[in-house]
Amino acid sequence: MKDRVLILDKEAISRALMRLAHEVLEKNKGTQDLCLVGIRNRGASLAQRLNKCIEKIEARSVPVGILDITLYRDDLTLISAKPVVHKTEIDFDINDKIVVLVDDVLYTGRTIRAALDALIDLGRPRVIQLAVLIDRGHRELPIRPDFVGKNIPTAKDERVDVHLEEVDGVDEVLIVGKT
Repeated sequence: MKDRVLILDKEAISRALMRLAHEVLEKNKGTQDLCLVGIRNRGASLAQRLNKCIEKIEARSVPVGILDITLYRDDLTLISAKPVVHKTEIDFDINDKIVVLVDDVLYTGRTIRAALDALIDLGRPRVIQLAVLIDRGHRELPIRPDFVGKNIPTAKDERVDVHLEEVDGVDEVLIVGKT
């Protein structure tokens, strides 16, 4: 059996997202030219929730898209012989926009590198910022988030599991380690 430690519950996740929304709005001086792009799957759910927080604060929403990075991954052949590719759903122009890329966990930085490549193939944003719910360290690439819900120092042999109601039926963040 592996050790499981609860780091964030439903309320803590909600508070972290509201704080992230305030930080995004403050840094960008409001919602002008702002859009959110979530990395499929949990990043997309978090981007939708972040937009709801922005709506509560500003009384207006921003465009939200979903980015599939499957074909941009540098470990594609390690994942599966036949990876499942989903649709990227960004129905707005990202050219000259402030794009906040949203993901659940930042670890090595490789997922974000793939997402940056995928975004650049879609257009030329004015700026790309990164918002993550969890930063667990152990970067392999020179990538850092602009907005962090919670920094969680971890060992390499531990795993951070983010469960969201939309995908998993429950809201929680766990550290799962070896016993």
